[in-house]
Amino acid sequence: MGVLMGVRLPRNYRPSEKERFMSDKMLEYFRRKLENWRDEILRESNQTLRHLQEDTSQEPDLADRASTETDRAIELRTRDRQRKLISKIDAALRRIEDKSYGYCEETGDPISLRRLEARPIATLSLEAQERHERRERTYRDD
Repeated sequence: MGVLMGVRLPRNYRPSEKERFMSDKMLEYFRRKLENWRDEILRESNQTLRHLQEDTSQEPDLADRASTETDRAIELRTRDRQRKLISKIDAALRRIEDKSYGYCEETGDPISLRRLEARPIATLSLEAQERHERRERTYRDD
């Protein structure tokens, strides 16, 4: 991430509505937040992978075997969700790099800091997201 090299954040820095939206400091804050989140997911994913590799024993009891297979299926689904989330985090990091991060893909308006704090991979403003979900429900109900 070369664009923000050298940006120093004060201890306990939190983006504020008072500063310029998506200043270098704010972008650096979200870059760090996203990278820490991705690192945490990768650590969990590696633990899941190790667990799947270690647990290759065949259970003699049919019920135990079914339980083991269910656990493996859940772990694999979790791992797939983690992979998709990492892809979204990487996309957000690319938006930080090209300085389009924090702006709604639909309207171009800034996404609220509260929304970005809660969901740093958000690509739509809350209003655009709600419109999108309403359209989805309408088509799904048909």
